[in-house]
Amino acid sequence: MHSNEWMLCRTLGAALLGGGCAAAGAGAAAGAAGSREREPLTSPDRSRARSRRHRQRVRAARRPVTSRARLGVPPRPPGSRGDRRIIATTHPPRRAEGFSFTAPMALPPPDPQFVLRGTSAPVHTLHFSCGGPEPDIPLLFSGSENGFIHVWNLKTHRVDTALDGHGRKSVYCVETMGGKDRLLSQGRDQRICLWDLAEGRTSVTDSVFTEHVGFCRCSLLKVAQGRWLIAMAARSLEEVQILELPSKTSVCTLKPEVGAKLGMPMCLKLWQLSCGSQPVLLAGYEDGSVVLWNVPMGKALSRLICHQEPVMSLDFDSEKAKGISGSSEKVLSIWSLNEQQNLQVYKTHELVNAGISDITIRPDKKILATAGWDHRIRIFGWKKLKPLAVLDYHTATIHCVSFSDHSNPRDRLLAAGSKDQRISVWSIYAQT
Repeated sequence: MHSNEWMLCRTLGAALLGGGCAAAGAGAAAGAAGSREREPLTSPDRSRARSRRHRQRVRAARRPVTSRARLGVPPRPPGSRGDRRIIATTHPPRRAEGFSFTAPMALPPPDPQFVLRGTSAPVHTLHFSCGGPEPDIPLLFSGSENGFIHVWNLKTHRVDTALDGHGRKSVYCVETMGGKDRLLSQGRDQRICLWDLAEGRTSVTDSVFTEHVGFCRCSLLKVAQGRWLIAMAARSLEEVQILELPSKTSVCTLKPEVGAKLGMPMCLKLWQLSCGSQPVLLAGYEDGSVVLWNVPMGKALSRLICHQEPVMSLDFDSEKAKGISGSSEKVLSIWSLNEQQNLQVYKTHELVNAGISDITIRPDKKILATAGWDHRIRIFGWKKLKPLAVLDYHTATIHCVSFSDHSNPRDRLLAAGSKDQRISVWSIYAQT
């Protein structure tokens, strides 16, 4: 390209660029002037503007922007994502008195009211004696694997007396007989001992040799003033022996039918409908069945297979004619007794973890407690077996649970004994 042609193109480009910039500047100036001097809105324009502002207000009301403080939510800690505003995507509920945006939270399970230490061995059985007159000191009896029976003062939380009568063999049943001064205990030394604790005595007054080597706890039933029946596993594999105390007279021996193959009795429960009526025994066996026995006749009235594993524990509510049993499975079995004295499955409840060592129904028949191999105590409502609480304190298998017999419902307690050598005492669900 010649030099004169190059100069001509450069001149034309500068002119074109200058004109464009001038036009852009003129347009910006005109826009600024227009923003300062708007033309007045006509009536239809005003109506549309009002409608638009109204729709914006409605949308804002339907989607309120609420801070965490307004919602009652605690602020996020420093260093988190910040206290961002929470936008509700639904219509706000009607404001009622006492209304809260926060959902109700379930109360956490309680801690033990106190813990008893000092047994120096796993605890296998517990029994309260608290129902006497007001001046009496409430007591808790515990039986340990080292053969000792400890008498705990529930006001000082200390041991009042330590009893040693089972040759350092494990004690797995303790019961009082009409008062805290007369005590019955059962141990792995194959003996049932009767104690006299009046006036500070700590002596064994009598004993019964059971010849049974298992862990089946005996069952005690008061049939008259000063007269008791005791059911215990006998020497023969499947037999249960019934004695009268204090005479130690044999009442009967309960033998299953030939070919029944029930295995060893694992747990026993003597009961009667009313004072003077015939005593009845419920026995849980190694094959998972529960058998109802007529004690005076020595006859089995009904048999029900409740579990696939040995029945570890059972309890019975004679008022509702309903009982419950647990085994090494994950299942609690609830069964009832009809007017024809036949046992029938009422309901089952599946647990999270397998293994039940003990079951007890509170004396007022409102709730029950289970001792779990998973270190936990579970509380259920007895009417519908509704789970109420899981008490998690112990660090090993829980062997036993027991409710107190305080005369004042507000004072009632629950105690649990564990392999971790501790006894936890809980105050829960006091009747109002």
